[in-house]
Amino acid sequence: MNIYVGNLSYNLSKEDLKTLFSEYGEVSEVNLITDKYSGKSKGFAFVEMPKQSEAEAAIKALNESPIKGRNIKVNQARPRNERPQRKSRY
Repeated sequence: MNIYVGNLSYNLSKEDLKTLFSEYGEVSEVNLITDKYSGKSKGFAFVEMPKQSEAEAAIKALNESPIKGRNIKVNQARPRNERPQRKSRY
């Protein structure tokens, strides 16, 4: 299951996230989203956990929990085509 993790501290690393989610089961991938120019975190990530039951346990336990001073948002990631379209500014 692909899990969205938001409202992250900007100094949280991929390793921090992998360690945090590994407490609930196997983590196959962590994708911390960074700015392509500065390389700094954008404050959200995606964590892939192969077993749905472990992923659901992690979501339930970690959603709204304080990590490095911020209450993180954790839920099942939605596929790109299910997200609402952004309105153009022009």
